[in-house]
Amino acid sequence: MIDVVTAPYGALILRLCLGVMFIAHAMLKLRVYKIPGTIAYFQSLGLPGWLAYVTIAIELGGAACLILGIIPRYIALFLIPLIVGTIVTVHGKNGWLFSNKDGGWEYPAFWAAALLVQFLLGDGILALVHSPSFHQ
Repeated sequence: MIDVVTAPYGALILRLCLGVMFIAHAMLKLRVYKIPGTIAYFQSLGLPGWLAYVTIAIELGGAACLILGIIPRYIALFLIPLIVGTIVTVHGKNGWLFSNKDGGWEYPAFWAAALLVQFLLGDGILALVHSPSFHQ
């Protein structure tokens, strides 16, 4: 059974943690690899270079929406394909462990699962713009 008193706090904590993770992931691209390095990496994967800009924008925009609580349930759902895409394009071929060269797929798989849990739990407390509910 779900504890209706504490579950909204759990959803808030999950939402904040996911948002911070997306900021960290975007900052890795912006501050460590820099834009030219990120573009080159995307191209080395056979992806168009401009997709680096789109990915960074989605990560930062998604992070802001999660942290601020702007329809976070649906933002979490929207972000799942981005993370699954990292498994398909980068991490899947590297095996299970993220300590493998170029990182394995268990970390992004867990991240995608956490996003799905956020969707299933809902917005949590302190959301600025609540997601539409499934029930009345």
